[in-house]
Formats: sequence, structure tokens, C-alpha cells
Amino acid sequence: MRIDTIAPAEGARTSEKRLGRGIGSGLGKTSGKGHKGQWARSGGGVRPGFEGGQMPLARRIPKRGFNNRFRKEYVIVNLASLADLPAGTVVDYGFVLSNGLAKDVKNNAGLKVLGSGELTAALTVRASKFSATAKEGIEKAGGTAETV
Repeated sequence: MRIDTIAPAEGARTSEKRLGRGIGSGLGKTSGKGHKGQWARSGGGVRPGFEGGQMPLARRIPKRGFNNRFRKEYVIVNLASLADLPAGTVVDYGFVLSNGLAKDVKNNAGLKVLGSGELTAALTVRASKFSATAKEGIEKAGGTAETV
């Protein structure tokens, strides 16, 4: 294959509509815009969301709450998901994601460990945050909870 032979797949590219080129084209005279009116004019039409002067839906519905665009979300993992790991394992953000123990989130600020479940093996857990019960559970099993 040569670079000069590369072409789009058959049927992937269609030619543009040639408007106003006679009755035989099917798009002559009014060029598919019908007769007169707002939509037939150059630059005609209304902006998205315009309802003809009626109060728009976006303004009729009450607004509630606040979403902070800059919030930090943590990748959350419970002790129950770490219970099956062998003793001596180092659990950190990369380990949790690569082993599918938790899903990644947007704007993530690191790993947070919560204390739901029982831990039996001594693990080294490195996370941004720990709940009090998670820290207690890790240390009770003989492991260490390191804040990074």
C-alpha cells in the first residue's frame, strides 16, 4: 500500500447538495426551503431552545442544588474487596485500578479506603484518605495504612 493510493471507503463520501440548479435536480427554485417564511430567509430560523416567545422550558422548571465543577472525587475501595489479597501485598491507586477492584472517576484526587468488611491479611495500604474504621481494620489485621 502506498500513501497516494489511500482513499475513503466506497460510499463514505457523498457529494454536497447542489441547490437552485433547475427543476430537474429536485432542488431548484426554492432550494428545498419551501415558500417564504422565517425558514426560507437567509440566516433564518430561531436559536436552539426558542419557543416562539413562550417562557422556555429551561426557565419554567425550578432549579435546585449546585454542582461544583472543581470538586475532587476519590476512587473508593472497601476493606471487603481487599480481604482476598495475600499478606504483604502493597495496595495503592495503581494496584486497585489494574486489578479491577474499583472504577476510575473523573477529576480523581486519589484513593479512599472505607471500612466496610473484615480484613484478615496484613497489607500495606497507600491511599490519599482513610475512614477511621478502615484505618482501624487495617492495623487490627497487622497491616499499615500510609497516607500519600
